[in-house]
Amino acid sequence: MYNFKENFYADVRVEDRFTTTISYTNGFLKEIKERNEKRAFIRVFDGKMWFFASTTDLSDIQNKLDGLYAQAKPNAKILKNRIVKRFEVNNDVKMVFAINSVRNIDIAQKKALLESYLPTLSSSPLMSMPGATYVDRNSVFEFSSSKGAYIKYDYQTCGISLSCTLTNGSDFLQAHQQFGETEFSKLKGKKNAILQSLKEQITCLKEGVAVTPGEYPVILSPEATGIFAHESFGHKSEADFMLADEGIRREWQIGKAVASPLLSIVDCGKNVGSGYVPYDDEGTHARKNYLIKKGVLAGRLHNAQTSAYLNEKVTGNARAVDCTFEPIVRMTNTYIEKGELTKEELFEGVKFGYYIKSVKHGSGMSKFTIAPHVAYEIVDGKITRPVKISVISGDVFTTLGLIDGLSDKVEFMSFVMGGCGKNEQSSLPVGFGGPYVRVSKMFVQ
Repeated sequence: MYNFKENFYADVRVEDRFTTTISYTNGFLKEIKERNEKRAFIRVFDGKMWFFASTTDLSDIQNKLDGLYAQAKPNAKILKNRIVKRFEVNNDVKMVFAINSVRNIDIAQKKALLESYLPTLSSSPLMSMPGATYVDRNSVFEFSSSKGAYIKYDYQTCGISLSCTLTNGSDFLQAHQQFGETEFSKLKGKKNAILQSLKEQITCLKEGVAVTPGEYPVILSPEATGIFAHESFGHKSEADFMLADEGIRREWQIGKAVASPLLSIVDCGKNVGSGYVPYDDEGTHARKNYLIKKGVLAGRLHNAQTSAYLNEKVTGNARAVDCTFEPIVRMTNTYIEKGELTKEELFEGVKFGYYIKSVKHGSGMSKFTIAPHVAYEIVDGKITRPVKISVISGDVFTTLGLIDGLSDKVEFMSFVMGGCGKNEQSSLPVGFGGPYVRVSKMFVQ
C-alpha cells in the first residue's frame, strides 16, 4: 500500500470519521449537521527522533511519508531499537458496526428521535432552559507499518444528552440525563426512564438536606465507582507521568500492596462501548491490563516508548484523539472488578452513611475530589432521604485501603458527550464502570 523504506521505522494511521450533531436550545433548533472527514497521521523514526505529518488529502500520504524520510537519517540497526522492537505486527480486519452503521440512517430519523424527547424537559413547572443534543460517530481506522502490520477496524457510538434548570424558590439544580449506545435503535423507548430520572432530581432539589461535614461510610454506585477509578487511579497509572519523575516511580513499585485485598482495577479496550479500542494507535492488540490485582500494584499503562524505557510490556494504550495528533498513553475502559456481596448485603453493612448515585464531575491524582449529583442517606442499611453533598474527598491510596465491600455485578458506563482530556488532546472517548463499592470511611461535606 505504501512504499516504506529500509533502515527506518514508519507507520501510517488513517481515520474515516462520520459524525452527526443535532441540538435544541429552549425548544428551538440550534444546530443540525453531518460531517465526514478523512485524515491521516504519518510518522517516521530513525532511532533518535520522530518525524510527524498530518493530512486530509489521502492521495498525498506517500509524498508526506517521503518528505519525512528526507528529514531522518537511515539506521541499519533500526529493527533492534528498544522502542521499535515493542511494535507488534498484527494483521486483522475487525468490522463490528458495518451492518448497523449510523451512516446509513437518515438525519431526519435522528432529528425526529431527539424531538420525541423534548417534551420531557417541560414536564414540570420547575423546569426551564431546556437543552437537548443528539450526537453520533462512526469511524473506520486503518493502520499500516514498515514492520508489516495492517489493521482495519471500526468504532461507533450514538447518544442523547438532555438538560434543564430546576428552580425551587432560591434553590436550583442543573438536571441532566445522558445515555449512549452503539446502535441507533437502542436509543428508542427511553421516555419513561428520562421522566423517572428528572422526577428523582426534582425530589432531590425539593427535599434534599444538607450533610454535617465529617467522615462516614460511603457506597459508590457503578457510575461513581467508574469515575473514581478513572480520575483517581487511572490517570496515575499512565506511565508517561513517570518517565521524568523518580518520586512517582518510587511510589509506584509493582508488587507493592496499595489497596484492600478485595480490590482489582482493570483497563481493557476489548469491551464494546465508548472506550472500545481493539487495537491502539500503534497497532498494539488490546488486552486485559490489571492495574491493581487483589490489592497489589500489578501494572501500568504504556505506549511503546514508555514500555521500552521502563522495560515492561506494551498494554494497548497508545491513543490519539484524532489523526491530527501523535498517540500518547491514554485509558480505554477502566473499571473495578466485581466482588461477592449482593447489592442488598453491601447496604446492610452500613448503619449510617451515604450513597452516591450519580456524579457531576471528579478529579485527582494523589488526592481526589468527587462532586455528587444525586446522593442519599443510608440508615440501618436502607436508602432514605436525599442529601445535598458538595464533595467527597480523600487520599487515593488511603481510600483504596478502606474499601470493605464490592457487589457481585459490574455495570459499564458509555457516555457520548465530553470525554477524557490530557495535554492538548481533548475529548477522548473512554469507558468506565464497576460494581457498587463500599468504603468504610470517606470525608463528606
